[in-house]
Amino acid sequence: MVEMVIEQRRRSLGGGLDVGRVLPFARRRMVGPFIFFDHMGPLDLAAGVDRSVDVRPHPHIGLSTVTYLFDGEIVHRDSLGYTQPIRAREVNWMTAGSGITHSERFEKARAVGDHLHGIQAWVALPREHEECAPSFSHHEGSDLPQWSEGGVQGRLIAGSAYGLTAGAATHSPLFYAHLDMRAGATAEIPSGQPERALYVATGAIEVGGSRYEAGRMLVLGADDSRLRAVQPASVMVLGGEPIGERFIYWNFVSSSKERLAQAAADWEAGHMKLPDADDQEFIPLPGGPRPSAPAMS
Repeated sequence: MVEMVIEQRRRSLGGGLDVGRVLPFARRRMVGPFIFFDHMGPLDLAAGVDRSVDVRPHPHIGLSTVTYLFDGEIVHRDSLGYTQPIRAREVNWMTAGSGITHSERFEKARAVGDHLHGIQAWVALPREHEECAPSFSHHEGSDLPQWSEGGVQGRLIAGSAYGLTAGAATHSPLFYAHLDMRAGATAEIPSGQPERALYVATGAIEVGGSRYEAGRMLVLGADDSRLRAVQPASVMVLGGEPIGERFIYWNFVSSSKERLAQAAADWEAGHMKLPDADDQEFIPLPGGPRPSAPAMS
């Protein structure tokens, strides 16, 4: 049976851009290595939209960001020198490791207007990879294996499931897929990983005889093996092996609170390189309590 239902909570990223925050949740911080899950939109952006809607340059450590769009376009720029638009049914996979900065801007929307809808997830890195060299990759086409069966169109975003393996390099066992389902269609929920979840992006589904509407993440029990679309639905399925406790401060993830304190200090002091192609502004460190640095002996 479903172990927990997590409803998205609306959060403002500024400039009129709201998201549905799902993870982390007070009673469920992670699902496998997935530590953050935001549902962006659906949102119509009018031509000429103000630049305040953009996500200005900001830093990350200790995680991989996974951006996947149902609709729209976002332009990614990072401190490694990559500039990469992402469009519908494509993936931007950015591994922060020891530290990276990037921006996400809505340039198509500013020019001609756009309809934005997508998911950004964070995957925490295992301890042995938390300080790896940062990297970026873009994936589309054959990197995202597809299948169609019984009213279900599937696309594997990352990891291995359904007998397929996606193109992005991952650092721990996981799976992440997108299912578009016609009303009445049923789909398998991948097994083989100790922690699994579904997120209903649109429509409604049924699991174990209960109905669940859009905007809800279902943390699954070991016996949950299939879902059925009550109405046309778009569903994300995800899971993986737990990697141990992680702490979050702002855009930083680490197994060490001291490392979070160091990252905050580095950003505040201007020690993290901004993207060369987008270095004229940045998001300042937020106010409020900060992680504590280790006491001096």
